[in-house]
Amino acid sequence: MAGANPQDRGRIALFPLPFQGHLSPMLQLADVLHGRGLAVTILHTTFNAPDAASHPEFAFIPIPDEGVADAIAAAKDGISKIFAMNDAMEASGCVRDALAAILSEEPRRPPSCLVIDTSLVAVQKAAVELGLPTIVLHTGSAACTRLFRSYAMLHEKGYLPAKEHELDRPVKELPPLRVSDLFDPSKYPNKEMANKIVHLAIETTANSAGIVINTSEALETPELEALRQELGINGTKVFAIGPLHKLSAIDSAASSLLEQDRSCIEWLDTQATGSVLYVSFGSVAPIHRDDFTEVAWGLANSGIPFLWVVRRGLVIGMEEPELPDGFELAVDGRGKVVRWAPQQEVLAHGAVGGFWTHNGWNSTLESIHEGVPMLSRPLFGDQLANGRYVQDVWKIGFLLQGKLERGRIEKAVTALMEGDLAAETRERAKELRTKAMMCLEIGGSTRRAVDELVDHILSL
Repeated sequence: MAGANPQDRGRIALFPLPFQGHLSPMLQLADVLHGRGLAVTILHTTFNAPDAASHPEFAFIPIPDEGVADAIAAAKDGISKIFAMNDAMEASGCVRDALAAILSEEPRRPPSCLVIDTSLVAVQKAAVELGLPTIVLHTGSAACTRLFRSYAMLHEKGYLPAKEHELDRPVKELPPLRVSDLFDPSKYPNKEMANKIVHLAIETTANSAGIVINTSEALETPELEALRQELGINGTKVFAIGPLHKLSAIDSAASSLLEQDRSCIEWLDTQATGSVLYVSFGSVAPIHRDDFTEVAWGLANSGIPFLWVVRRGLVIGMEEPELPDGFELAVDGRGKVVRWAPQQEVLAHGAVGGFWTHNGWNSTLESIHEGVPMLSRPLFGDQLANGRYVQDVWKIGFLLQGKLERGRIEKAVTALMEGDLAAETRERAKELRTKAMMCLEIGGSTRRAVDELVDHILSL
């Protein structure tokens, strides 16, 4: 990224969580800070290691493995992998050793701080032992940062554990959320571990010198104001620096852990403007086989052109998902299925008129900043609240809740893509995009926040 010589100012180290939705924002933040004159060192695990060759401007240091990669790989799901990673790093002391080596290499010019993901408690503990301040990157929204800090209150006031007859109950302390939008640890097989994951971000934030949130004032002014008031009591600064994918010059392919099928761009080039529904449920969460079948036939029966990402492992029990018999014949060239797509480029393509999404925060931001309306099907965690904001706050899409049935899917897809309601939603999406992009202009709130963050880092 063009900018001042990184030797002019200072150094910073960053440690990403090695999963797609967390790795990309961390590398993008590193690029933004490098562009402001900071030399960048990326510490990382050998599990899902970033491609150093794609980022020659950064120094990459893998931590001594000490069984960390094996522990992550052996864990069954995302939450288990995070705890396995923390436990292995803390037990081995490998992060402390790596940080100590960095600090001893250039004692006159050590990193000002270490930027970590919210769930990397073991990394923060190692930094604290060595006297290295930490800044926490929240890869979710400001609303969800507030939500996860509010779980004690949610239990005290009876919102959680959620009761079936209260799912539509408004959470008056956190508008516009309803009980159905809350991540409820009691509904997960390992309730104790699911409950603990909520508290990791609380712990790392409390012990940090500041937090960076991948959002903007245009999207979440009330939520950011509330966070600054809550965290300001302890002197924790809040920096709204988003969307990182628009601030950074890093190509999405350079930070992708999955190989992108670019043939979909050529296919989009042959489609009419605004005619295609893009469908992707993210890089991690799986869906049931019955749901997969209903999605397939709902898309086929809608008559709407579509681009559908069907990655390996998307369907529970099927490493390589198989499309239903007769599906390709029914679609007859109207749809394209790929294992993974260059999502930012897809959403920016003129042929794309809607996005059926799981509402991971990165996907939500990317859709907002291309002015693409959303059909929201949140699966777990912060996605539930993101979907509510899409429908009820920004009014740029619709929630598709309840059982997935092909008839309901067909109606929802048609409502998003065709008719007066679709036109109104598209117009609001364009207006929000314009408002959000203004934050990125010189003098905009996001640009000012970057300046403030750099000043804060250099003051540590």
